[in-house]
Amino acid sequence: MIQYISLGFAGVFTGLIYALIAVGLSVVFGVTRIVNFAHGEMLVLAAFLAIYLHKLLGVDPLILIPVVSTIMFVMGYFLQKGMINTLLDRSVHSQFLALVATAIILLNLQQIVFGSEANAIVTSYSFQSIEIGGVLLDTVRLVTGGIAFVVVFSLFIFFYNTSYGKAIRACANNLLGADIIGLNYKKLYALSFAIAAACLGVAGTLLSLIIDVTPHTAPQLTLLSFIIVISGGLGSMMGSLIGGILIGVIETYAAFFVQGSLKSLFSFLILILILLVRPQGLMVKKQ
Repeated sequence: MIQYISLGFAGVFTGLIYALIAVGLSVVFGVTRIVNFAHGEMLVLAAFLAIYLHKLLGVDPLILIPVVSTIMFVMGYFLQKGMINTLLDRSVHSQFLALVATAIILLNLQQIVFGSEANAIVTSYSFQSIEIGGVLLDTVRLVTGGIAFVVVFSLFIFFYNTSYGKAIRACANNLLGADIIGLNYKKLYALSFAIAAACLGVAGTLLSLIIDVTPHTAPQLTLLSFIIVISGGLGSMMGSLIGGILIGVIETYAAFFVQGSLKSLFSFLILILILLVRPQGLMVKKQ
C-alpha cells in the first residue's frame, strides 16, 4: 500500500509539470483561437537550452529557469507578433500549415544543432528520496512538481488579478468589444503567446531533470498536451491543471502495473472516455 501511495505522489508531481506544459497551449488557444502545433518543439528547445547552459556554466539547472524562460518569452513574443498575427485574418488552413511548418523547421534545426542522441541533466539530488511516514518521495519530482505548481498558481493570479491579465481575458471573451474600447489586441495576443512560451521555458527545464530529451520527443509532447487540454476543457486553465494531474497519475500507475511503453495507451483511453461522457471536457472555460 505504501508503494502504491508513493507512486500516486510521483504521478501527481509529474502531472503538475504536464499541467504547466498544457496551460501554455490552453492560454494560446483560449486567447487567439489558434492551435500551436509547434508547442512540443518549443518545449524541447527549452529543455535543450537548459541542458547546454548547464553543461556550459556548471550551475544548478533550477537557477537557469529565469534565463531559459526569458529567452523563450522573447521568442514567443516575436513569433506571435511577426508571423501569427499576420495570419489572424487568414483561413484556418493557412494558420494550420504555418504552425506545422514552424514545428518541422524547429525539429530539424534541433536535430542539426543538438543531434539525435538522448540528453538529460543529472544532479547531485537526481537519485535522492525523502521519506515521510514510510512514503518515499522522489526529490527531483517533488522539487520540479512544486515549482510547476507555483508557476501555474502565479498564472491564475496574473490572469485574474492584474490589468494586463484582465485585458487579455477581455480579448479572448469579446474581441470586438475589446477593440471598441481601445485595447491593442495584437499586442495582447503577442504577450499571451510570450507568457505561454515562458511557461514552456520553465517546463522544459524541469522536464530535462526527469526524462531523456531528443528532438523527436517533441511530437509526443505536443500530442500529450492536446490530450490534457481536450480532457480538461479547451481554453480552461483549471481544466489543464486537473487534466495534467489526472494523466500524470494514470501514466505512472500504467507504467508500473503494465508497461512503460504502453502508458500513452491509457492516456488516450481516458481521453475517449471523457469525450464520450463529457464532450466539453472536465471543466468549462471560466470567463
